[in-house]
Amino acid sequence: MQHIKLLVSLFLTYMVLSLSTVNGQIISPPSQDTSKITKVKINFSDFAEGFSENGQDVRKLLGNVELRQDSIFLSCDTAIVDITANNVVAMGKVLIQQGDTLNVFSDSLNYNGNRKIANLYRDVVLENNEQKLFTDFLTYNLDKKAATYTDGAILTDGETQLQSKIGYYYLDANQAFFKEGVTIVDQDFELRADTLAFNTSTKVATFLGPTRIDQGESKIYCEAGFYDIANNKAEFRQNAQYLKGAQTAEADLMVYDGTKDEVVLEGNAFFEDGDTKANADKITFNQQTNETTLSGNAFYEDEEQSIQADVIVYNEKTKKIVTNGNAVLINPPQYLEAENIDFDEETGLGVATGNVYWQDSAQQIIIRCDQADYIKDEDYLKAYGERTLLISILEEDSLFLTTDTLEYSRGANFEMDSAKQFIAFKDVRMLKSDFQAVCDSLVFTQTDSTFYFYDNPIIWSDTTQFSADTIRMKLSDGKLDSIFLVEKSFIINSPDNYFYNQIKGRDIVALFRDNEVYEMDVYGNAESVYYLIDDNGAYIGVNKTICSDMVVDFGNNKVEKIKCFPNPKANLVPMRKADHEAIKLEGFDWRIQRRPLIFSDLF
Repeated sequence: MQHIKLLVSLFLTYMVLSLSTVNGQIISPPSQDTSKITKVKINFSDFAEGFSENGQDVRKLLGNVELRQDSIFLSCDTAIVDITANNVVAMGKVLIQQGDTLNVFSDSLNYNGNRKIANLYRDVVLENNEQKLFTDFLTYNLDKKAATYTDGAILTDGETQLQSKIGYYYLDANQAFFKEGVTIVDQDFELRADTLAFNTSTKVATFLGPTRIDQGESKIYCEAGFYDIANNKAEFRQNAQYLKGAQTAEADLMVYDGTKDEVVLEGNAFFEDGDTKANADKITFNQQTNETTLSGNAFYEDEEQSIQADVIVYNEKTKKIVTNGNAVLINPPQYLEAENIDFDEETGLGVATGNVYWQDSAQQIIIRCDQADYIKDEDYLKAYGERTLLISILEEDSLFLTTDTLEYSRGANFEMDSAKQFIAFKDVRMLKSDFQAVCDSLVFTQTDSTFYFYDNPIIWSDTTQFSADTIRMKLSDGKLDSIFLVEKSFIINSPDNYFYNQIKGRDIVALFRDNEVYEMDVYGNAESVYYLIDDNGAYIGVNKTICSDMVVDFGNNKVEKIKCFPNPKANLVPMRKADHEAIKLEGFDWRIQRRPLIFSDLF
């Protein structure tokens, strides 16, 4: 077990010869075929004596005793062979040979020929290729090729020495288990463990309980893991800890790669070296480059600064820090985060890409996008990608807006006032608790708190839809104040999505109070369709009116009065006689399917 440098995990509360586990897999030695039991044969001895004892046929052999059973050879100074029971008691220079590679030496032995189990006593040595096991008592099953000791043993493999109180060694399965006081001493390290499993074929050591490895000034502790000796790689799991001088590290998983001289910490990774502290999803130490790389939720802090990023690279020798991926740039009151940020200090131009998050805490605005171009000193940001999201906090309410491209700046042409504006274009969708909207492009100016909607805009508020060539919507204290419809203005109201109140004109102004419309002024070519309802809420008729201008007064979100001038034309039709399709005004288009009602509708 050459160059074993790592750890061990939870094994079993007990271990038995007939059943063990490795890496969660059950290993059961093959069962004995009783039909193939053969007798122990006597090949040679200097002296032999035969007698009967308690009905048993017994041979006593002295001097250069040689016995055989199938491919098993046994030699000793003295032996008592119970021919009837097929048992052997051997003493003095006992040697068992099985195959070309296995030799077992001891001072004495009890052998059951039917079960092919040998109990060896005092100065026991088991040799298998380069491996040697030393103990004072060993049980060896020659049929299953399984050796067991329970009172301490030492196993050597080249320059590595292993010691434990209990051991199980399955030669055919290439598996060995060691328990209680396991110690491995190598020229490069020393290991202490509760339980250890080792595959003699793959040279993989599996640690199955609390384990500590000392290697020079470095110390590692864990409670599970493995070491791949052939490839010089290892994993430490469960409460994994590292200590070297002032350096300490912890992680859910520590991975060691000797070919790269590298240690990787994964899962709740933490590192501390004096005043320097770091934590991340993953921390990589490379002793060849003197670099420490923090990846995923990375945080680095020293006595001078703290940094957050997706990736932080720290060079211990040069004291240089480089951030990459999901980096954070803080320029109060603005905050920028992205998977990658490229910034040119000379020009002040920057590009952020991948899951971009930008925030202006003073203006209470958040922007999320795929990519953003920004000018640091001029307070300008252009966000674009598949769907750009803007979140604006307005009087403890949130306004959500998505679009293809969004420009946010400190006023037109970067005027030196503190007012902000943003421009959105292509497939704009807006969601707020008291209104929703869609259009192709819009402009918002903080100076007058007004939205300008262009190219087929539609706004919904409660049960009412507003549409026109252009719409201006003004807010006051974060709430709807007024909506101006310019050219081809059309308003539809439907409390039940079955009958539709309609108002049409060249331009319309809708005035709001407490997020409810209280007056509509229609200018030019005014038309209306209004359904009358009695005190019981039943429809009684529909009224169609045509005039030049119109004023509609509302109360409790219902029409209270319609004033038309000059020379209005009106027609009231009872519900049973009304043709509700024919009575709809030209240009009627109830587009409720486009209304973004929940957050996912914005995308």
